[in-house]
Amino acid sequence: MNKLVPITLLVVILLGVLYVYIYSNNRFRFKLSDTGISQLEPSPQVIFVSSDFHLVAPDGMKYTQPSITQGRTDVVSVTPWLAPVVWEETFNEKLLDSIYMKKNISVVATVFAVGKYIMFLKDFLETAEQFFFVGFRVSIYVFTDRPNDVPHVKMAEGRQLNVLPVPSSNRWQEISARRMELIQKLIEEKLINKADYIFCLDVDSKFHGRWGTESLGGLVAVIHPGYYRDDRSRFPYERRPISRAFVAPGDGDFYYCGGAFGGLIQEVHQLAKTCRKNFEDDAKEGIEAAWQEESHLNRYMWTNKPSKILSPEYLWQDFKARNPEIKIIRFSGVVKNYAAIRPN
Repeated sequence: MNKLVPITLLVVILLGVLYVYIYSNNRFRFKLSDTGISQLEPSPQVIFVSSDFHLVAPDGMKYTQPSITQGRTDVVSVTPWLAPVVWEETFNEKLLDSIYMKKNISVVATVFAVGKYIMFLKDFLETAEQFFFVGFRVSIYVFTDRPNDVPHVKMAEGRQLNVLPVPSSNRWQEISARRMELIQKLIEEKLINKADYIFCLDVDSKFHGRWGTESLGGLVAVIHPGYYRDDRSRFPYERRPISRAFVAPGDGDFYYCGGAFGGLIQEVHQLAKTCRKNFEDDAKEGIEAAWQEESHLNRYMWTNKPSKILSPEYLWQDFKARNPEIKIIRFSGVVKNYAAIRPN
């Protein structure tokens, strides 16, 4: 009987050590690198974690019975890793809005209006008021080197515009490349514990239809409208092994837009941080990926699979005729003369 006392004491001590270890690890987090290797590192900041997967519908709400045997048959609405692909007629917007309204979520949109691209900002902001998360708390952050030229657009209650000055550049590639750095810093300095979701969007585009709660997810990608019918051998990935954006021949799922992506704050923070570092490490070796941050984004999402994918409805191109499966255009790049608006 006396022999059991030391054993019991030892068990109590071990449980105590385990308890302290688990709770002390609140100061740490796991980081997935672009190579998919997991490592434990100190975390000076705690990033807000949303209850994105706990969806509670309001009591008494009536809606059409869902079906798993009827629906769209002209498109695929789930990936091989079981992420939803969002198309028109694949979701119930009233049900989704009611679920997320109960959560009182806040959504951030970032947009870069540098140089002559400021000319597109008015249409972007005005159409966002009509279609982007209408009825929810929205903060739009405009990065621009022309803060005095930002148009005044009347915004609904609960929605606000924030202007952040940035330096201009002589190369549009540099403007594009700095986006990840600025998004990372914005999240770290202004958004941690203050916002739930963020979408990073191109200013030379405008909204034509609803973009709302159906787009929410952990890491959200948008399929590029120019390549969604193509074999992956035709995707404009960075194909040089010397670049950290390299995607090998025979690899790749879809080609994703650099002009529209998003998700939970902490997921986009990790994406931006990783892509920025990979871009800067490439630059130190004199390497610039084929499509700058878009190439690095596609490399990141090849390893770190998006948890939700938005169909090309969410970033069409105005110069393209609408294909039969595109029942609605929600967001689209406007027709423009690149030679007239880009600095090089």
